[in-house]
Amino acid sequence: MEEQQNENQINIELSEEIAEGIFSNLAIITHSNTEFVVDFIRVMPGIPKAKVKSRIILTPEHAKRLMHAMQDNIEKFEATNGKIKMQEEAVGFPLNFGGPTAQA
Repeated sequence: MEEQQNENQINIELSEEIAEGIFSNLAIITHSNTEFVVDFIRVMPGIPKAKVKSRIILTPEHAKRLMHAMQDNIEKFEATNGKIKMQEEAVGFPLNFGGPTAQA
């Protein structure tokens, strides 16, 4: 039984650099018949150019598993912390970050 349990385990390594994470406030998802591509982007106020900070490529099956895992985690988060409020965004990229507008 213990041997079978060890066979089902995977050792996952997380480097310090990756553990820091990358902030993203925009994700763009595209797909073909064989893969889903998720680009994570950081958009900054007042800067019309943004760079892709990370790209994840998934098989369709793994994309669906990720969707279910995200849905499950959001439901658990909302059960503990309350419903996540969604702001209605204008068509296009979310360049309005709220708060006061800077003036010189």
